[in-house]
Amino acid sequence: MIPVIAITPGEPAGIGPDLAILTAQQNVNCQRVYFADPDLLSERAKALNIKVNIRTLSSLENLPACENNTLLVFPVKLAASSQAGKLDVANANYVLSSIKLAVQSQLDKQTHALMTGPVHKGIINEAGINFSGHTEFLAELTSATPVMMLASEAEKLRVALVTTHLPLSQVSKAITADKLTQIIEILHRDLQNKYKIDNPHILVCGLNPHAGENGHMGTEEIDIITPVLESFRQQGLNLSGPLPADTLFTPKYLKTADAVLAMYHDQGLPVLKHVGFGHAINITLGLPIIRTSVDHGTALDLAGSQDIDTGSYIAALETATYLAAQQVPETSHK
Repeated sequence: MIPVIAITPGEPAGIGPDLAILTAQQNVNCQRVYFADPDLLSERAKALNIKVNIRTLSSLENLPACENNTLLVFPVKLAASSQAGKLDVANANYVLSSIKLAVQSQLDKQTHALMTGPVHKGIINEAGINFSGHTEFLAELTSATPVMMLASEAEKLRVALVTTHLPLSQVSKAITADKLTQIIEILHRDLQNKYKIDNPHILVCGLNPHAGENGHMGTEEIDIITPVLESFRQQGLNLSGPLPADTLFTPKYLKTADAVLAMYHDQGLPVLKHVGFGHAINITLGLPIIRTSVDHGTALDLAGSQDIDTGSYIAALETATYLAAQQVPETSHK
């Protein structure tokens, strides 16, 4: 049985609805269910001058067979009519409601993976809702500890992060032995359980230039990172590091690696986005569900046009499908 992927298009004024329409005819071996306002998708299809069939669902049981160019929509109503490119605080709760419903479908085993379109954090906060991001919201909904990993499967590069959206001045103090231990445990476990890699090889970046150069350029490697890695190695985990980040991202190291663990956002992600921009994706590890996402924002200036690159969207959908298919026998759907 093919996996059922729950899709939230995200911010209604952004390119999420456009991506749903533009990819409706692309063949991916999954059943897609969109948690969205069917009228929004219908109006965006007209703006794009693309004919699609929109089929509204009353239930997630007994889904109809996959049909090309047909969008199965589990309805979530907008609070106000949405115009491409124009944000409206009235629709902030719509965005969050669609995510909540899609996550619940995962927890209830009605769908097998979640793929999220881009949201606009600013407009959600302007609506008076404390919202720090998709990843944090999903962690709250599932009572889990998330690990952010971006991937470019075409280049076979996966980069997970110890710290995410922190000012550089706060990174060092955020890297504790407990934090690093937790992140490595989640990364190792999900590479095994979700990617079915028996003995994943993880390359671990140092924090400082030249991985601290034996303490001459910082002591975090000596005081924190190395002891944690040694403890894991004694348990049999296949970890290399701490390695200097300026030489880690070279074929010599990457050819044997299943993932890289970077200490902070701009240590690892510029490299990944350089080699994978346009088809890289975001995967949230540590959740009791499978979640993938595009690696770009709402692109309000492109909404309602056909000048949109669908590469990351299709890559996120294909990865969600692949990961869901690994979870046999859970992928059977009646």
